[in-house]
Amino acid sequence: MSTPLSLAPSAGSTRMLAPAVLVTLGMAATVGGALAFEHLGGYIPCALCLMQRQPYYYGLPIGLAAIAATGLKLPPAVPRLLLAIVAILMLVGAGMGVYHAGVEWHFWPGPESCGGAQGVSANVGDLLSDLNSKHGPSCTDAALRILGLSFAGWNVIASLILAAIALKGALAGLRR
Repeated sequence: MSTPLSLAPSAGSTRMLAPAVLVTLGMAATVGGALAFEHLGGYIPCALCLMQRQPYYYGLPIGLAAIAATGLKLPPAVPRLLLAIVAILMLVGAGMGVYHAGVEWHFWPGPESCGGAQGVSANVGDLLSDLNSKHGPSCTDAALRILGLSFAGWNVIASLILAAIALKGALAGLRR
């Protein structure tokens, strides 16, 4: 006879609950802030900005799964693995941010797909063709700098902090 899953966290996973919640809330706040700057602040993201959001979009459901796994009587290896995946995703995001910041500072060239925005035609007949041929702003120009850092630079900092939190959770309870 099997026993139903309990909502009481197992002893091994309780140390992972706080980091799982913190990293998941941090990912939601970071990508939510980017979306707010876009939709409320009017900052149109470039192609690299949009790519930097992907680790957050993938990481959020994994973070939620890590939270759920700590609340169920699952082996501690399950939330540990999920947090390790989140840590890897955040390190990838940090790497993407370093690349983008380097493009903005002209340390290296950006991808050719980041050529820059063009105006939309005033001719209504050309509107559909304009929508197919127009792209976001250039990846080489920072839309805004806060304390000397662009959005890409702040993403590096946020991603590294979130990676550290997820890694701390993944390693929680391994050494005694």
